Amino acid sequence: MKLAIMQGVDVSSTVPADMVAHIARKCLIDEVRTWPKPGLVSHVDTGSHTDMTAAHFEASARAISPYFSDLYRAGYAGADLPVLRKVGLAAEAAMLRATRGINTHRGAIWALGLLSAALGWRVARGEALPCCDVVRRVWGSDILATTHEPSSHGGVVHRLYGAGGARIEAGLGFPFIRSVGLPALKKGRELCPGDEEAARVQCCIALIAQLEDTNILYRGGTEGLSYAQTGAAMFLRRGGVGKPGWRVHAETLHRGFVSRRLSPGGAADGLAVSLFLERTEKTIS
Repeated sequence: MKLAIMQGVDVSSTVPADMVAHIARKCLIDEVRTWPKPGLVSHVDTGSHTDMTAAHFEASARAISPYFSDLYRAGYAGADLPVLRKVGLAAEAAMLRATRGINTHRGAIWALGLLSAALGWRVARGEALPCCDVVRRVWGSDILATTHEPSSHGGVVHRLYGAGGARIEAGLGFPFIRSVGLPALKKGRELCPGDEEAARVQCCIALIAQLEDTNILYRGGTEGLSYAQTGAAMFLRRGGVGKPGWRVHAETLHRGFVSRRLSPGGAADGLAVSLFLERTEKTIS
């Protein structure tokens, strides 16, 4: 773990920060080992991508997981947003080394990193506040005041379409994850008992149906976003993973995304975040 980048911050804590890293890594690996996810990389195929595979994602997950422990400790010590960013940038560098320059998890580092810090902040203060509320209360105003990098995909999409993306979602306390992602995981388990992959597919497609996914906007514009949201909503209206033969319908949707080169990376991150929130709320308090 690269604690040296948090000079001046007391990183001592008695709660097992390594558990946070373990949970984050498992959530990221479970995300990539889910299929069919429309347009996304999985253990079955590479979706709409030609430059990355599931092996890249798994190598990245292993490389970045220790930094979530660091972020937990930073939050425990009451670190401000610039300190969290330094740890996040170190995690990005580790990701790029592991993948030889491929961006597999930049969005997940941002979201899971903030939530890891929120866990530490909450434990240190004995708060019962949900982690999403901690992010909004402690770092939200600074997050929302941060401007987009003009040359980044998010910056391009914000300029062209006014979409807020991951920064706004985090600054507001992850409203889509709370109102769509987590309920969809629960719904998926009710519709297809005993099949955790089905629950993850339900969650991912539910997020696609409602999220203004900047990755889709960057690749396909408003037409691509409309296609993605309409197709995902239709899958859900037809019964989602509760309909017999749902995998055939989900795979058809997946192939449609691939033919248009659409990749809902925001929904993939949202799935990992939903899993992370579920699992940490049950084990870390």
